[in-house]
Amino acid sequence: MQDAHGDSSGSAGNVPLGLLESVRDLNRRFLGLLCGEAGAWSPAGRILPIDLAARMAPLSAAQRSAAASCPYALFDLRFGDRGHWQRRLRSPGAWAISECPGVDAPTLDFVRLAVFFAWHVARSGKLAPPLLLGMDESTAAAFRGATIDCLPTLAVTEAAHLTARWHRCARYWSALAGAASRTNSAELRRIQLYGLQLAAAARLG
Repeated sequence: MQDAHGDSSGSAGNVPLGLLESVRDLNRRFLGLLCGEAGAWSPAGRILPIDLAARMAPLSAAQRSAAASCPYALFDLRFGDRGHWQRRLRSPGAWAISECPGVDAPTLDFVRLAVFFAWHVARSGKLAPPLLLGMDESTAAAFRGATIDCLPTLAVTEAAHLTARWHRCARYWSALAGAASRTNSAELRRIQLYGLQLAAAARLG
């Protein structure tokens, strides 16, 4: 993990403040799910490996709020998978809801908000989608072409794909949990900036 200094908003400085506030609110809701308020991470570590989720679970509401204050999403709905969203958004009504695995109501409520946020971000210019969600331009364009009417169906069919962002990066999530639990603001900012490095590496990869 490279050392980093400065404001944790980093390269998201050109993203509208309202979007940054919204992504932090969604992050806080997501961490609430992750920390077991709805048991969302329990099915075989689907959202985050169980050992990492267990590191997050003891965080207080205030500590989760501090951890959530990132200039990027801590959750993911395969936004980096352009092929997945190209297929989904080309004909959103073609996917049968009855064929989708069941998810709990709090998770589905969160995904509804996340899908609407992704649609809104895609319409907010070219910088916000990759910086906030790791979404490339072709995926953002597909979201821009979608109507608001299709979003509820998308939320239901996509809820099973909800994961923590970089859920295979134990170093990031362990460090985030540790810094938040110690209420070490300088260390927490450094970890949050590390997330920007991960996001940049994903875009280059």
